[in-house]
Amino acid sequence: MRHAQLRAFHHVALLGSFSRAAEALSVSQPAISEQVRGLERAHDVRLFHREGRHVRLSEAGRRLFRLTERYFETESEIGELLSESRVVPAGRLRLMVDSAHHLTGLLAAFRARYPTISLHLRSGNSEAVVAALTAYEAEIGLAGSRDFGREMQVLELGASPIVAFGARALVGEGAPRPLAALLRYPLVLRERGSRTRAKLEAEAARLGLRLAPAIEAEGREAVREIVASGAGIGFVSQAEFGHDPRLVAIPISDCRMSMNESLIHLAARADLRVIRVFMEFARRHLARQSGA
Repeated sequence: MRHAQLRAFHHVALLGSFSRAAEALSVSQPAISEQVRGLERAHDVRLFHREGRHVRLSEAGRRLFRLTERYFETESEIGELLSESRVVPAGRLRLMVDSAHHLTGLLAAFRARYPTISLHLRSGNSEAVVAALTAYEAEIGLAGSRDFGREMQVLELGASPIVAFGARALVGEGAPRPLAALLRYPLVLRERGSRTRAKLEAEAARLGLRLAPAIEAEGREAVREIVASGAGIGFVSQAEFGHDPRLVAIPISDCRMSMNESLIHLAARADLRVIRVFMEFARRHLARQSGA
């Protein structure tokens, strides 16, 4: 097994194409194909399913890719350590977030300071965020919790109360109401795995109330659009409600539910330079916002 073979495999898996891998490594496509075939022959394993011009990882390929992600990340860390005096860091930073609202100002400021670091943003619920970090599919996560276990390092962004919201034509004005009164409306809830939904279910159970969702929707934006149509009410943290003239936020008078948003990353990857740079910048940005 040669380094060049692993590098060729890794880039094909990363970019999803032999031609794109060849372009990224500045070699010919036949050379990339031969490196991958040599790796497969040497170990009697199929790493890709080839379907015309498209390729997809086999099960063995997926397992190997998880390892080469760490292997080449370590190689990159070694290079960064040996060139620590470089003034401007460069690279790719993948973020998996449960809501982009909390990061818009931070990401704009970070890009202005570090234009050579490209940012790639995906969204999902808190369970998906943790899963992406654990699988090395993202470097930084944003999720609504404080407790992620010892494998994660955490930077808390603060807490925001959970409110109900609905279309103005359906709910009228946003005067505070008890949860029981709100449950008379059809409920539009996030998918299971959403921490907002989990907190709402726990609070309803504490009050002896039963939740019966009329509609379950995948993702915060889907819930927002369904609620805006007048189909029912949803629940969201106050910080994520934003400004939408179609909707009215309703404080819940007998509940004290809140969402604690945190930036997180794997503790085992704390020395990766792009993670270290982002987290240090985030701490300074939060300190400036709080006037500390």
